[in-house]
Amino acid sequence: MPYLELFDETLDINATHNYELSLQLSPDGVAFSILDTIRSKYILLRSFDPDGNRYFTDDNIRDIIARDDFLTKEYKKVNIVMPSQKFTLVPEPLFDPGKKDEYFCLNLIKEENETIITNKVHEPAAYLIFSVARPLFEIAGHFYPSVYPSHHIKPLLNQVTQYSKSHSGTYFHVHIEKEYFNVLVLEQNVLKFSNTYRFRNISDILYYVLNIFRTFGLGQDVTLHFSGLTEKYDDLYSSFAIYVRNMKFTGPSGNFSFSYVFNNVELHRYINLFSITNCG
Repeated sequence: MPYLELFDETLDINATHNYELSLQLSPDGVAFSILDTIRSKYILLRSFDPDGNRYFTDDNIRDIIARDDFLTKEYKKVNIVMPSQKFTLVPEPLFDPGKKDEYFCLNLIKEENETIITNKVHEPAAYLIFSVARPLFEIAGHFYPSVYPSHHIKPLLNQVTQYSKSHSGTYFHVHIEKEYFNVLVLEQNVLKFSNTYRFRNISDILYYVLNIFRTFGLGQDVTLHFSGLTEKYDDLYSSFAIYVRNMKFTGPSGNFSFSYVFNNVELHRYINLFSITNCG
């Protein structure tokens, strides 16, 4: 099981009442971070990935949580992020909480073992409606019964909205997960486009993203912002460099800082895990 751990020497397992835990749960991987709320500084990152191209089972995820020395502690606050490729946005004025399943099924197919969850987002004023596997939802509820899970688009949308405020023109963001990617396009700080696409190879990502570029009439001078499972000079980056002049990896930012132990970490890979603390 591939494993990453970074921690500051000030980390104290007996001081978790002063810490904020953010946990991302998915069959693709489990990761968590700890924010020291007194200093507003991230002091720990720990992640677990399945071997090869496999996935964690429900039992794998349950065991990771139960056996981890930090995940079973009490915290000042706990956030849970659940990535899912199946989601839709409903404008706040049109939203009726009693019809969340109907909204979801207008665009997506609900599987028998899925739970439908809603999240309020502020920019734009809307509700995220998404599905997660019911067993995973129940695992989160067992260990953290008072925490309501957030979809990964909630912190991502919050983050890119903040970045777009200081960005003139069109803000174009691509977030890469293991088998799907999200595209967010904002113009003058207004969300104009949001969608998710499954992919099998880099050509699929190029096809969809460049078609969206053409749809919006964007040229090579527009910056393409990346986050998630990609890095500089990898195959994806090199392929896009043929068509797009300006590319940038967008990491988390907010009213927090990072311990020096994170200096060599590609923080854009964990943008949603770190940015969830921005969401109130």
